[in-house]
Amino acid sequence: MSQNTSENERIGGFHAVVSALEAGRPIRRLWLAEGRRGGRADELAARAEAAGVPVEMAPMSRLDAWLPEVRHQGCIAEVEPPQEYRESELPELLHAVEDPWVLALDQVQDPHNLGACLRSAAAAGVTAVIAPRKRAAGLTASVRKVAAGAAERVPFVPVTNLSRALNRLQDDGFWVVGLDGTAEVSLYDAELPRPLVWVAGGEAKGMRELTAKHCDLRVSIPMAAGMESLNVSVATGVALFETVRQRR
Repeated sequence: MSQNTSENERIGGFHAVVSALEAGRPIRRLWLAEGRRGGRADELAARAEAAGVPVEMAPMSRLDAWLPEVRHQGCIAEVEPPQEYRESELPELLHAVEDPWVLALDQVQDPHNLGACLRSAAAAGVTAVIAPRKRAAGLTASVRKVAAGAAERVPFVPVTNLSRALNRLQDDGFWVVGLDGTAEVSLYDAELPRPLVWVAGGEAKGMRELTAKHCDLRVSIPMAAGMESLNVSVATGVALFETVRQRR
């Protein structure tokens, strides 16, 4: 893994901070909102102090200014930048587990959608999540807040070219299955192959045409009449847990 050389960053929210503590991510300092005592705040302060993390109180207005787009709940931690997986490390990640599978996100740009996809991927036991390095959301503080600790548990691997990355996975024996609302094959009728790469498209137009051409199979999620599509994070969750069901 390569160390991100940017300055320390701040994450917000009790779940995100607890997850960082549990994952062993280096935390430099914890701030709690003034007057925020009792319950979760006291428990988190005790855990942080036991781990050698300084705990300070700060006005809520200051915390809001630090993370204006994050619902931080009066709890912010300064952490070292996350270690980022290189694309070249993906084969080693996949070979390290007995039954690997991958989630590929084709230009998902909304941080909340990326965070929700990471959370579903971690809960389903996905080995790694890949996404284009450009024109896609990255692991920001907002993403990690939505992911509720999942960003610390499932490797996120930015790739330079998604189509090329899918080709390499196919060369390694993976089958690529895409979520496509126009596909005639239902998700629930498909026998999902192993090892598997799921591909979910971006918010605006779904999978790009070039990405779709690399799919060995495309499937759709049956829906009630009048409904055209699901949010990408919802559709991804449905597909991942249908995979879990079939594997069990």
